[in-house]
Amino acid sequence: MRVDDIRGMFPALARQVGGRQAIYFDGPGGSQVPRSVADAVSNHLLESNANYGPNFITGRETIAVVQEVRRKLAKFLNCGETEVSFGQNMTSLTFAFSRALSMTWQVGDNVVVSEMDHDANITPWVLAARDRGVEVRVARYDREAGTVTKDEVLRLVDDRTKLVAITLSSNLVGSHVEVGGICREVRGRGVRVFVDGVHHAPHERIDVKDLGCDFLVCSAYKFFGPHVGILFGRGEVMRELNPYKIIPASDAEPHCWETGTQNFAGLAGLSAGLDYLWSLGRDKEAGFSATFDYIRELEAPLVDRFLERFRELKNYVLHGIAGSEGRSPTFAFTSQIESPERLAKRLGDQGVFVWNGHMYAVRLVDALGLKREEGVLRVGLMHYNTVSEVDRLFDLLEGL
Repeated sequence: MRVDDIRGMFPALARQVGGRQAIYFDGPGGSQVPRSVADAVSNHLLESNANYGPNFITGRETIAVVQEVRRKLAKFLNCGETEVSFGQNMTSLTFAFSRALSMTWQVGDNVVVSEMDHDANITPWVLAARDRGVEVRVARYDREAGTVTKDEVLRLVDDRTKLVAITLSSNLVGSHVEVGGICREVRGRGVRVFVDGVHHAPHERIDVKDLGCDFLVCSAYKFFGPHVGILFGRGEVMRELNPYKIIPASDAEPHCWETGTQNFAGLAGLSAGLDYLWSLGRDKEAGFSATFDYIRELEAPLVDRFLERFRELKNYVLHGIAGSEGRSPTFAFTSQIESPERLAKRLGDQGVFVWNGHMYAVRLVDALGLKREEGVLRVGLMHYNTVSEVDRLFDLLEGL
């Protein structure tokens, strides 16, 4: 499938601003969706809009939607169907889950978080630790390496560590973390690993068995679907925990982790989004691994062109990894002349959509020596973007 064919599946990409085609570099804040996703949401609302119930046809259709999307997500993450739970979003799922997991901690224990993470994978654990009288240890961002290193995380782990909460990719600077290596090192030591896969999911295959993590969260609206949060929990570990739930709620997995009525129309859209991703893979026997092989192939020239043009740009500073390896196609930079907010507004007026601010990675902004109230200018490239769009961005930056 060619890039032009892919772009034709995303209606938003045809939008114009001031007579010119809009450029969506805001993917890290939420990707655009194929028409099939919007159609699936609409069709469910118009044709099968019922709660989860077996005694009439639309209720059974809702059950079928939930069962189908669980099957697809199990393939997407390489896990069991009962190991997938749904919720409002990653932040809400993490806060709710932290209550149950923290009940297994004792005074004198410790948890490890990372200052490179989105705050949704820091503050829920900090607050849970506070309530349980547990120490919080913070893995520091290595400015030279452009990431939080495995050695830095493992330096903080001891025989009283109960949890490592860590991201696969920074939503601010795009840097990867060697999560698989961390999981292998702590396996068998009673340390649980909770992984934020939100920013990683649109760009790289997430295989929870290969990672060896205990828990992982991601958000469908970051990988071409609607606003739905997803929690993977390893079955044998989840069965050791007591979920916070109302009395009538099912005791069976995974329903016991799903508080309240789910967004069934959103789940129908997520199912269609996973179908879209599956369609990108050239080798169906390889499954979603083939999908992300192709996505990396599409993104690689975008990254190379971005870095090539950035090296020619004066008065700008790139934060994080300076090369193409060990990163997602997300770039954070600042100008020595203009504020990120001013730049974002001026680019937005020209139809180039980028984010400015701290992106909820407030501790990383601190570690970079920047002001939280200003943050960075963030450009997020997705596989539906083009090299010509990257060039237009830099032509505008040079003109500004």
